[in-house]
Amino acid sequence: MADDALYLGLISGTSADGIDAALVRFAARAETLLARTFPYPEALRAQLLQLSQQGASLTLDDIGALDARIGDAFADAAEALIADSGMARAAIRAIGSHGQTLRHRIDASPRFTMQLGDPNRIAERTGIATVADFRRRDVAAGGQGAPLAPAFHAAMLHSRDEDRAVLNLGGIANLTLLPRDGVVRGFDTGPANGLMDAWIARHRGVAYDAGGAWAASGRVDTGLLAALCADPWFALPPPKSTGRDQFHLGWLDVHLAGDRHRPEDVQATLCELTATTVADALRRHQPGTRRLLVCGGGVHNPLLLARIGARLPGVTTESTAAYGLDPDFVEAMTFAWLARETLAGRPGNLPGVTGARGPRVLGAIHPA
Repeated sequence: MADDALYLGLISGTSADGIDAALVRFAARAETLLARTFPYPEALRAQLLQLSQQGASLTLDDIGALDARIGDAFADAAEALIADSGMARAAIRAIGSHGQTLRHRIDASPRFTMQLGDPNRIAERTGIATVADFRRRDVAAGGQGAPLAPAFHAAMLHSRDEDRAVLNLGGIANLTLLPRDGVVRGFDTGPANGLMDAWIARHRGVAYDAGGAWAASGRVDTGLLAALCADPWFALPPPKSTGRDQFHLGWLDVHLAGDRHRPEDVQATLCELTATTVADALRRHQPGTRRLLVCGGGVHNPLLLARIGARLPGVTTESTAAYGLDPDFVEAMTFAWLARETLAGRPGNLPGVTGARGPRVLGAIHPA
């Protein structure tokens, strides 16, 4: 459905490497006018990464202050993008803000998901209506609250000529299955960049493995790979979702305890873990896939893409850029689109993906 208004999407993913912002028009197709990534202040990112580890905790005062600081960081990103775009604020109908996931406990009782980044501060600072808190309504309806991108993927990338899949390689990997005919499905497959980023930060003091070069210098430890793949989570059927609170360095350290491994070999094994679990999931749940469209930060890791491709013979693997969607900003575009759907009163979830009891209009609207 065409719309000449502009929408601004904001998200920080499980890697917590910064805030992705995209200014989008949804006319004949999705048109990104401008997109940028705004790094978190170093102290804030370090706190977020520490909180993703097992056993980390916060006081209520800490949570309140963190919610405000993240909200201000998101408002800063929105303000900077608007200024850089040269667009009048009146042309932007709404901001869709995902926030920063602090916890995603779908296996808890009661299940819950928590994203921080006070949207009131974004609306107040920008003077633009802000839609946020997209996940909790789906969880309240019995769903996983994730992934939410498959509805956007289906709207933009479905083909009547072939079975396709979309792979997002963020901190966590997730698949959207787009059969020529049939129901769209989607689910998390396990860790993507999150564990590799944490491991190289521990051993080399850098944020990520540029181009997969460090992993390429190591050798896959087949015993360790088998032990990691044996985690019961990978055998769970969809719908399923996960996050850094499940796949973190503490989880990895349990498997490394008592054994000596070269750090670069562990990095190579973590890369192969992502490739293996993605390929296994795709073969199991949509064996007729002919085209795999990749987005997220992992699209810049040629070793990871090569290993996924090697495990999926007969499947064409390419970037979403070939279809007009910048792979670095597909998720930011998703939340711009979800804000549009919310304002139009249309559901933003897919029950076949999240497991919710039915379609739901997602998010809370914070007026300008």
